[in-house]
Amino acid sequence: MTQSGRDLQKELETQLGFDITLAEISTGFINMPADQVSQGIQKTQRRVCESLGLDRVSLWQVSESDPESFVLTHLHQPPDAQPAPERIKAMEYFPWTIQKTRAGETIVLSRLSDLPPEAARDGESYRAFGSKSALVIPLSSGGGPVFGVVSFAAMREEREWTEMQVKQLQLVAQVFANALSREKSHKNLLAAFSEIERLKEQLEAENIYLREEASLLSVHGNIVSESAAMKSVLAQAEQVARTDTTVLISGETGTGKELLAREIHNMSSRNERPLVTINCASLPPMLIESELFGREKGAYTGAMTRMAGRFEIADGSTIFLDEIAELSPDLQSKLLRVIEEGTFERLGSARTIHVNVRIIAATNRDLSREVQRGAFREDLFYRLNVFPITIPALRERVEDVPPLVWAFVRRFEKKMGKQIKNIPQRTIETLQRHPWPGNVRELRNVIEHAMIVTRGKILDVVMPAVRSTEPSDNSNLALESAERRHILAVLKKCGWRIDGAGGAAEALGLKRTTLHSKMKKLGINRPPNFDDISS
Repeated sequence: MTQSGRDLQKELETQLGFDITLAEISTGFINMPADQVSQGIQKTQRRVCESLGLDRVSLWQVSESDPESFVLTHLHQPPDAQPAPERIKAMEYFPWTIQKTRAGETIVLSRLSDLPPEAARDGESYRAFGSKSALVIPLSSGGGPVFGVVSFAAMREEREWTEMQVKQLQLVAQVFANALSREKSHKNLLAAFSEIERLKEQLEAENIYLREEASLLSVHGNIVSESAAMKSVLAQAEQVARTDTTVLISGETGTGKELLAREIHNMSSRNERPLVTINCASLPPMLIESELFGREKGAYTGAMTRMAGRFEIADGSTIFLDEIAELSPDLQSKLLRVIEEGTFERLGSARTIHVNVRIIAATNRDLSREVQRGAFREDLFYRLNVFPITIPALRERVEDVPPLVWAFVRRFEKKMGKQIKNIPQRTIETLQRHPWPGNVRELRNVIEHAMIVTRGKILDVVMPAVRSTEPSDNSNLALESAERRHILAVLKKCGWRIDGAGGAAEALGLKRTTLHSKMKKLGINRPPNFDDISS
């Protein structure tokens, strides 16, 4: 047998052997789980190279973010080969090839000199990537658009692509295309299920939250007011309601800060979603953090389930943060990030969550004074104080007392099955003279008590004892003085060591940062002859 005869026989044996390989490849992909497709393609690329003596098989897919770019998703080539780029501007490097493959044509290049003159740019790119011969086959499935190409290349020497080899490798490309389409459908299905589950969890969380809120809502309903002071407050609320601006509501305890927050939300474009509220003083820092930002199962001892936080529940709506001054420094920092970037992470998770939430905060303290004391972050204060609204105390708007009294009476009539026809004028005047340190909430409680004890049709009010509306500065000063003396004594006993074993922070049961904050607040400075020792 002549040399040419032996070469022909060898080629036929190779092609016949590859037919068997192709059948095994097709069968393998038929029942391959979708999550194993990528690994299956890479194994097949290596097997094709070994069976046909090829140097490189690369699979490129159209970028989802840029249709003009192709992303290299699967590659097999010799270890010492020139590294292939992960992404290329396809129309810039291979304009002729992409035009042909997008039309469904297979590019057969035994020699780069076979390229037509208009493909000169493609020839430069093939040479730059080290290809001497190439077979480029478009990828599409079920008659759909081309979503990528698979390229079979010889890099060491030119080779002839026989008609049979082209058909065989087109079958390989079709197997890849079908598998990738199935993988994409599977991913889309999982994403859809995940989104359904997320929406289901959000809906369940909202329903649970609304059920809980229903039992906590005040009997106030709408704001009742006849005073110029409250009409000014409501005018401010109406101005800001239809924006997404952060609002800071200040006022004494019981003035109706949450009620005003609800009015702002109800007048806003977000009113189709529930207002989400949380009292920042109601829980310890760890639980407040999980309430605000959510947690993963096992995030801390006792976290038996995954829980969505209030910010997740409030996505697309409004969140009301009552007693904002009670947040710890760590949570103040995390809240600042949510305001600035709209992002946070659940406790126990590194995955960043993005939300679109309008924030209304409330406090009964002077936050600017808290900033001066170092108890509240200055940058957070300025972020919250974009549109401040101050609700006046009830004693500063006594003309609101009569309508409030009658509003409470009418509501308690329905609840208690009683009917009040008259409230003596002297009773109204007495109520107006009372200083009301507990404000509207205290007035409501007094009227509820009156409704309980009243036997006839005339309201019988028992006035509460008068107490000072001024804060007890002396008691606060005495408490701070005692705390300062105690911390100083512990610091001296520990040799002014702050952290580590035997340090003052350990002895006081405080974090080092907390102790430093208290020392700054109480004006405690380390003597110059002591180093600030910390382990």
